[in-house]
Amino acid sequence: MSYVPIPSTMTLAVETSVFVLVLVIAILLAASATWFLIGKLGGKTLTEARALAEKLVEDSRRDAETLKKQMELDFREEIAGKREGFEKEINAERNELKEQERRLTKREDNLDRKLDVLTTKEKTLDSQEQKIRNREQAIEGKEAELDDVLAQQRERLLQLSNLSEADAKKLVLERIETEVQHEAGKIVQREIAKAEEEAQEKSMKITLQAIQRYAAEHTSATTVSVVDIPSDDMKGRVIGREGRNIRAFEKATGVDVIVDDTPGVVVVSCFDPVRRAIAAESLQKLIDDGRIHPTRIEELVEKVTKEMDERLVKFGKDACIEANIQGLHPKLSAMMGRLYYRTSYGQNILRHSMEVAYLCQVIADELGLDGAIARRCGFLHDIGKAMDHEMEGGHPAIGMEFAKKFGEKEEVLNAIGGHHGDIEATTPYTPIVMAADAISGARPGARRETLDRYVKRLEELEGIATSFDGVKEAYAIQAGREIRVIVDAKRIDDAVSAKIARDIANRVEAEMTYPGEVRVTVLREMRAVEYAR
Repeated sequence: MSYVPIPSTMTLAVETSVFVLVLVIAILLAASATWFLIGKLGGKTLTEARALAEKLVEDSRRDAETLKKQMELDFREEIAGKREGFEKEINAERNELKEQERRLTKREDNLDRKLDVLTTKEKTLDSQEQKIRNREQAIEGKEAELDDVLAQQRERLLQLSNLSEADAKKLVLERIETEVQHEAGKIVQREIAKAEEEAQEKSMKITLQAIQRYAAEHTSATTVSVVDIPSDDMKGRVIGREGRNIRAFEKATGVDVIVDDTPGVVVVSCFDPVRRAIAAESLQKLIDDGRIHPTRIEELVEKVTKEMDERLVKFGKDACIEANIQGLHPKLSAMMGRLYYRTSYGQNILRHSMEVAYLCQVIADELGLDGAIARRCGFLHDIGKAMDHEMEGGHPAIGMEFAKKFGEKEEVLNAIGGHHGDIEATTPYTPIVMAADAISGARPGARRETLDRYVKRLEELEGIATSFDGVKEAYAIQAGREIRVIVDAKRIDDAVSAKIARDIANRVEAEMTYPGEVRVTVLREMRAVEYAR
């Protein structure tokens, strides 16, 4: 902060001296001018010269006086302006000092109030801590007292109930187990509902789209096992003298020929569907030709066998073209052709394999996977059924080993070997094949089931349901696609009912083989009946 000094008496004296000096200089200049005029005029009189000089001196004095007054006036104005500025600056600094003093005073007051508050809080905390310590001591005393009371009550209960401590623990554990089962049922019900909300929409969309986009026939050609004959006389010619024709035919074809009293037919029986097809076709050609003897039988069977081999290769190639399977080894293609004569519950296995291939591609495309690999897995998944009559083991293992010989990828091998859960699924294509296989086998009209197997499956389904505790009755309905379970309403509540439904479904999945899915419905009903008389 700067200060403007107030002019002093010494400064005024200096300025007066300057003024006198200026006045002297002005007089000297006037005198010089006078002498100049005197010299210039020359011939004028001295009186005029003096008068002129005096006039000049007087004018100079007046001018000097005027200049002095003007300078004094300017100086005083300057001094007044500086004094006014100095006073304003002093006032501003004084006001600023007052404002700073006011702020410091306010801050000091705030600090004093905060200190008072902190002091109050500290006293309150000390009081609270003391109360907490007192309460902890009281709680410890009550806990000790409660332990004593519990021990006395336990002893009293054991005496009143005539139970040992082990029996009492067992009773409590049983009650806890019941409560836990109840809670587990609620959790299962909640988690199932949550999972269904998230997965049902997408899975239903993919499954329905796969089914709707594939239009397959409802009935497929089955293996020919009955040969029509024009008359009963032809039966004798088929048998031959002393049965030589039928023995030669059975030896050449490896089948059993059944000639009974049924009019107009001869039955060909064999576990191998291809051999059965060769035998049926050979027998039909022999009947049409009329020449039936051992030599002719051998020639015709050999010819039909060669034709059948060529036909199987053609069936396999046509299936590969229709299913858009590229780069398949000829041995695998020919083996797939053998499935043309293989059926499962009336469904042609070759058509089933092509259907599964298409469904696998649709599902894989929806899931963002490679549709070509999925289609190949679905096409080859049942190739083992073409050889399971000749080799030991299940068709998944047989097919996987056979495909491995011809360099199929790991995804295809795992799908072939694991589509029935025989081995662990290591690629996402295996569960896709499992789903497509179930869809193909479960769609309406795809398969038919024998009566004995159908009845046995229903009995097994009802037996699993009735084996659970609390189940009163169980009924398989809708051709075994749903099981209705009635539980004891007095013993089983809603949460446990949900758990029973899930447990039954798990056992059905683990112990039974069935097409499609089985719906488990648990019914719990409480009726109160009274009569007004």
